[in-house]
Amino acid sequence: MERFTWRLFEQSLVTRLGEAFAAIALMAVLGMSVSGMVALSTRGSGEAINLAGSLRMQSWKMASIYLALPAGDPALGREALRSAIVDFDTTLMSRPIAQMLPTSDEADLVASYNRVRADWRNQVRPLFAAAAAADAPLPSAAEEAAMQAEVTAFVADINLFVKQMERATESRILVLQMVLGVALVLTVLVVGLTVHLLHNGLVKPLHNLLGFASRVGRGDLTVRTEHTGEDELGRLGQAFNLMAEDLSKLYQDLESRVEQKTAELTRSNRSLELLYHSIARLHGAAPGQAAYTAVLKDIETVLGLGHGIVCLGEPGTRTGRAIASSMVAGDASPCDLADCALCHGTRTPRVSILADGRQLLTLPLSDIEHQYGVMVIDIPEGAHPEAWQVQLLEALSRHIGVAIGAEQRVEQGRRLALLEERAVIARELHDSLAQSLAYMKIQVSRLQAVLKDPQQQGEAGQVLAELRGGLSGAYRQLRELLSTFRLKMEQGDLRAVLAHTVEEFAARGGLPIGLDTSRLGCALTPNEEIHVLHVIREALSNVLNHARARMASVSLACRPDGRLEAVVEDDGAGIHKAADVHHYGMTIMEERARTLQGDIRYEERPGGGTRVVLSFRPASQRSTAGVFKVAIE
Repeated sequence: MERFTWRLFEQSLVTRLGEAFAAIALMAVLGMSVSGMVALSTRGSGEAINLAGSLRMQSWKMASIYLALPAGDPALGREALRSAIVDFDTTLMSRPIAQMLPTSDEADLVASYNRVRADWRNQVRPLFAAAAAADAPLPSAAEEAAMQAEVTAFVADINLFVKQMERATESRILVLQMVLGVALVLTVLVVGLTVHLLHNGLVKPLHNLLGFASRVGRGDLTVRTEHTGEDELGRLGQAFNLMAEDLSKLYQDLESRVEQKTAELTRSNRSLELLYHSIARLHGAAPGQAAYTAVLKDIETVLGLGHGIVCLGEPGTRTGRAIASSMVAGDASPCDLADCALCHGTRTPRVSILADGRQLLTLPLSDIEHQYGVMVIDIPEGAHPEAWQVQLLEALSRHIGVAIGAEQRVEQGRRLALLEERAVIARELHDSLAQSLAYMKIQVSRLQAVLKDPQQQGEAGQVLAELRGGLSGAYRQLRELLSTFRLKMEQGDLRAVLAHTVEEFAARGGLPIGLDTSRLGCALTPNEEIHVLHVIREALSNVLNHARARMASVSLACRPDGRLEAVVEDDGAGIHKAADVHHYGMTIMEERARTLQGDIRYEERPGGGTRVVLSFRPASQRSTAGVFKVAIE
């Protein structure tokens, strides 16, 4: 035994550990393999036992159907009995039960199964099959008693068969327990031997090496370990000694490197501070000359470079416009010394050498869509920009380009909004006031013809009345248009503005107007809110001017399909699309509904009156409608 232990000790540490772990793994594999084989043999036993147990329930079920034939519907009872016989056949010959039976015909389980199957085929099944025949007579009391005795004996055989299946399964589980117990004992023995070897061959040497490493960690680089054998830990001890020697050499150079890293960190900190303050100036508010000039001065102070200038111009052109500069009076501008085409032809950072020997660093000012100009930095004589400085300047130039692009897009958006508002005003004037003026022009022409013909003098009063009505309508439309153009969403959100509108029209018409926005749960864009508000105001105006109503109501609701429905209804005289030719409120509402990509309906209100229904899908719901449809499908 001592010779065997000494031979193991002389081997490599990895070899010894490998042999120990291989033995443990072998025991584990053998145990798991045998356990797997035994477990595989018990697979499906639970299902087979459940199916075998269900045969008892099915037997009593057929017996109950047999006994119920005289009391119930014989045809339905026979049909149910035939179905139960088929189910019993299927369960008795099912695959799980057949797989659980041993291959030996002499086994008790096989004999019990054969007995159950023989009783079923020779005695029980013919009895139920005869009763299930279509022309079979109803069973007598004696036949029912004989059937019950037969089924009772048959169920007893099934119970014996189920118990034998349970005992077979338990015996296999017992074998599995014995195998696992033996594997566990052997594994514990091998593990104990492995722990002993690990303690003597690994733990103790590692403890000594850990003490050595601890002393080195406290700064004692003169210590050397004595564990320098031929195994892996011995070679590790030699490596530790070499490491201590190298550390003592590297420690001497550590202070200079620390100073160098400190300087680099300080520089990085100043660069990040410059980048942070520059981004805050450029994106915190609308940028301008002051912000760009401050950024250029920070670049000059932090990076130690010369003056800079921000110049706008199209790429490749010979013209440019300086919008900011950090130069002072008397400095020569880079734009005076370099060709604009040279600067504005720059799409990547570039260093240019001028005729007088000066160097200029040119960086493009652009975003992902467009290049707006360049930023030119004067490099002092004898200085050379480092890579980190160029990278920082590139980042700053990109942020300046993004700020310039955002400022130009905001200005363009303002111009587009102004043009759109002018188009809306022109459309409203054309659809209402211009049409009324054209109508009155026709009436004036009629009046002139009537005045020239003495025979038509009687129609002059009628024409004048129509002309007076047209003037009144045009004046009313002008006042409504002025109120609409002055309308702003200053009162808050759409609910607050609608409440203010309802109060306004209720006070003007002297009638109660209800408002229900409790189901307004979908988000609307500002443009959609304005259109909805204008449609509701136009509908309320029609109620006041034409409906002769005693009450009105306004409601907004988001339907489950994502569409917004705005309803204005009254109990007045109703609405007729073919009204006077100079009333264009309905046309205006229909135009706004088309703008919202929706529709507007004019319906009769139950009980009298009119319902104006505006329905459209908000922009916030259009993007999710397709996804929702696909998910439903």
